[in-house]
Amino acid sequence: MPAAAQQQPLTLAQIMADPDWIGPPVEDYWWSWDGRHAQYMLKREGATIRDTWQVAVDGAAAPALVEDAARAGLDAPAPVYDPQRTRMAFVRNGDVFVRDLRSGALQQVTRSNADESLVQWGSDGALSWRVGNDWFRWTARDGVVQAASALAEEAPGTPPPADELREHQLRLVDTLRDDRARREAARVQKEAWRAADPTRAPAPAYLGDDVAIEETVMSPDGRWLLVVTKAKDADPGKGTHMPRYVTESGYQETEDTRTLVGRDAPVPHALWLVEVASGDVRELSFDALPGIAVDPLASRRKAAGKDPLKGNRALRVEADADFDGPAIHWTADSRHAAVLLRTIDNKDRWLATVTPEAGGKLQSRHRLTDPGWINWGFNDFGWMGDNRTLWYLSEESGYSHLYTVAASGGAARALTSGKWEVSQPRLSADGSRFLFVCNQARPIDYEVCTVGTGGGAVRELTALDGVEGFSISPDGGKLLVRHSSAWMPPQLSLVAAAGGSGRQLTDTRTPAFKAIDWIGPETVQVPSKHGAGNIWGKYYGPANPEPGRKYPMVMFVHGAGYLQNAELHWPEYFREQMFHNLLVQQGYIVLDLDYRGSEGYGRDWRTAIYRNMGHPELEDYLDGLDWAVANRQADRDRVGIYGGSYGGFMTFMALFREPGVFKAGAALRPVADWRQYNHEYTSNILNTPDIDPEAYARSSPIEYAAGLQDHLLIAHGMIDDNVFFQDSVLLTQKLIELRKHDWWVAPYPLERHGFSHADAWYDEYRRVYELFESTLK
Repeated sequence: MPAAAQQQPLTLAQIMADPDWIGPPVEDYWWSWDGRHAQYMLKREGATIRDTWQVAVDGAAAPALVEDAARAGLDAPAPVYDPQRTRMAFVRNGDVFVRDLRSGALQQVTRSNADESLVQWGSDGALSWRVGNDWFRWTARDGVVQAASALAEEAPGTPPPADELREHQLRLVDTLRDDRARREAARVQKEAWRAADPTRAPAPAYLGDDVAIEETVMSPDGRWLLVVTKAKDADPGKGTHMPRYVTESGYQETEDTRTLVGRDAPVPHALWLVEVASGDVRELSFDALPGIAVDPLASRRKAAGKDPLKGNRALRVEADADFDGPAIHWTADSRHAAVLLRTIDNKDRWLATVTPEAGGKLQSRHRLTDPGWINWGFNDFGWMGDNRTLWYLSEESGYSHLYTVAASGGAARALTSGKWEVSQPRLSADGSRFLFVCNQARPIDYEVCTVGTGGGAVRELTALDGVEGFSISPDGGKLLVRHSSAWMPPQLSLVAAAGGSGRQLTDTRTPAFKAIDWIGPETVQVPSKHGAGNIWGKYYGPANPEPGRKYPMVMFVHGAGYLQNAELHWPEYFREQMFHNLLVQQGYIVLDLDYRGSEGYGRDWRTAIYRNMGHPELEDYLDGLDWAVANRQADRDRVGIYGGSYGGFMTFMALFREPGVFKAGAALRPVADWRQYNHEYTSNILNTPDIDPEAYARSSPIEYAAGLQDHLLIAHGMIDDNVFFQDSVLLTQKLIELRKHDWWVAPYPLERHGFSHADAWYDEYRRVYELFESTLK
């Protein structure tokens, strides 16, 4: 329930100040090698530098800054362990380190200005990693050797394209022909001589000069290389040029930015298997992927007067779940690789395997297909310790759950099920179970959970409500859990890996922030009148409402669309949460909903907006209004709405499509026309404008602008490279032509999508507050 009101009234200047006054959240975090300390990153006050801090997990000492002289002994996030779990390797500052977990000895393996990445252990105890398109292996005995490389060039000795004049010349002039033959013989001899020398690194693999290499992943034993390429001359689409009016140079400048939806479709990938020793290169066929040749948008193309696609659809190798590289994982024994592939139309995702010594063909092990779109998240996968079993996440049941399947194929096994979601799965140190984040109890309540690798009951290991992630200690016995709550930015707690109560290790909040007696929020469920079940949300209101009084209400719409804001975490919209406290102090009530399309509620909730953005969401807000009138003394005649980005888009839709319901709205950094937005996001939900113009017309606020009759504030950063300021300019012209009244535009010359200057934050929310004060009071 809401807490008592603050003793000292909040001010806009305070809540819109630099967030340093709140205290820094814990960012990256990891275990020290011996499990005795937690190490983590905090933003330095008044700077952009991130400092490393350390705290003893037994509580023997308070958190302390790691001084410069001690930084050389630090461990790092996301270490990888050898098969015996006696050593761990990690990348710190772009260099590779190996820590012996028996003695604690730390060895720096590389020391360069290059950025090493993708460290992996093999069954033979060798460690490998990537630098650009080159791969290296290390053993304690042999040190570092270059193991493989790939070049987007023609292999030496590749015959040139046919040319009649050249062949004529060589036929006529014996000396030219003899010189060429001698050069070729010398090249072949030199290559053979090099290959016979065991001290030489393998020759590069040549992919041809008509491709560009995007990614490479080597098998841990160094025998095989998987290479991801795109066509060298692929058209990335025409970018736009954004003007910048306030510059250090004093002159107007322009900045190159992204292209628009339908004009910058991702460039398709090809996948190659390379035998490192021989240099043999083979492109892998995608023909074995079920459904690859089916066009799920054929009816849309036909309606738009276009032919259906012929042959295989274009696809790409996905980015890994942690975005550290491509979604390609080899088994430790190098016998199998798994690859995650997604079609560019966003309708299909495959998890496929490659077994080089069994023919090296791509074999589908799991297909996820969706008439709407495949999720951006829940793409985690990996190998069990037996090197024969794949584990992966899939939304095939309607919710993200954990599955296993044999590398050789066969039926998959579901380890979890139910109307809740699994994320961030990790194998336990002994390989007997999975640990993961789940919202099994309530969709807004996230804990660390566990299930055996053979399935069985799912058990919650924590009771922290707002778990954001976790790290397993090197010995597997403890968990370092990052968690937060409504009024506590992310912190660290220690929890036994077997489960139990946690002990908080950090509290980075400032005394000034902790001294405030913040209000709420109260978790509520709004019954849907449109078949959506219950809509979860946050309510802010007085602890003791005055009987019979009707309160003006502000409705907040979170951004991103696919984002959860009703969960029990520290909100991404923490400034807005403080603003809602200020509004309650000033006599308002506030309702913030996880409308359809939001994260955390399963596939059907996410895809309810497919080809219909702004419609189901508005129904949810209208239901929220009815609920607040019936249950929280909201005054139906004094309701405002606001939000940024997707929330700004929804503010437009609310005012334009339901005139008179919302007396005022503030659209911050808003989308006015989805044709102006990016491809990666928009094409998932609305397809592309050339084949689905109806979806764009139905979903774009500018098409409904004639409906505006209430008060509207538009606030937008002029160098926003996410939602272009052009959107607000276009809508401005439309409202001028429609001769609308009571609307205003506030441009911010030095702000991008997320404002970075306290003055701009203050000015924007001063305008929002004054809008509501002048129209709802």
